[in-house]
Amino acid sequence: VPEEEPPSQPILGELTASHVTPDSVQLEWSVPEGTFDSFVVQYKDAEGQPQVLPVDGGSRTVTVPGLSPSRRYKFNLYGVWGRKRLGPVSTDVVTAAAEPEEEPPQSPQLGKLTASHVSPDSVQLEWSVPEGTFDSFTVQYKDAQGQPQVLPVDGDSRAVMVPGLSPSRRYKFNLYGVWGQKLLGPISTDAVTGEGTCGLQLSPAPKKEKPPSQPRLGELTAPHVTPNSVQLEWSVPEGTFDSFTVQYKDAQGQPQVLPVDGGSRTVTVP
Repeated sequence: VPEEEPPSQPILGELTASHVTPDSVQLEWSVPEGTFDSFVVQYKDAEGQPQVLPVDGGSRTVTVPGLSPSRRYKFNLYGVWGRKRLGPVSTDVVTAAAEPEEEPPQSPQLGKLTASHVSPDSVQLEWSVPEGTFDSFTVQYKDAQGQPQVLPVDGDSRAVMVPGLSPSRRYKFNLYGVWGQKLLGPISTDAVTGEGTCGLQLSPAPKKEKPPSQPRLGELTAPHVTPNSVQLEWSVPEGTFDSFTVQYKDAQGQPQVLPVDGGSRTVTVP
């Protein structure tokens, strides 16, 4: 019986790289003759440590992940056939450069703060924004009693009227620009309000009349009771009522209402 010829040794074709990104490379190869049980890709990572990537025998491509951008790598591909490791076929690849990070937007800038249209009880503030855009603004100052005051202003405005000031008084105004979650500034200005109008005689405000106190009901009693009527009596210890109303249910359970004038203190319910 003729002996069977042993299977011929498979052959590895060329190894090429495609789809190169900053952190990965896709390798492709051919097997022009025979069949391999599996493949092994070997290379050194960015720290110089050897890495091994196993691939099944039916594959002709593999993606190598976890690489570093703008770096040269040498990839070796071995074919495993029985107990033999054939090859390698090799290729050199330079990974793509990292995509530039977007520069964060420059923070806007506040210009100069000035005060105009100063009156005894108000000041108009004006400012400029030489660069960028603010979401909103905040004016801060202390009132005549030394209490901090905050005046919000929308981001498109470049002027605001500060009302409710006291005459002949120096105020310091601080303007902040709100940009995202940041408070930029402040820019500041001082202003002295105008003098109050002299020569006017102030009359005291007329006294407000006290509202009448609410009247009170006293005790309700029934001094005279007959088989078919009841006399009710009550007192009003304080104030005056416009009228009274007696409510009760009759023998059939129907609600009844009996109006009584405000001067009365007794009524007979028939």
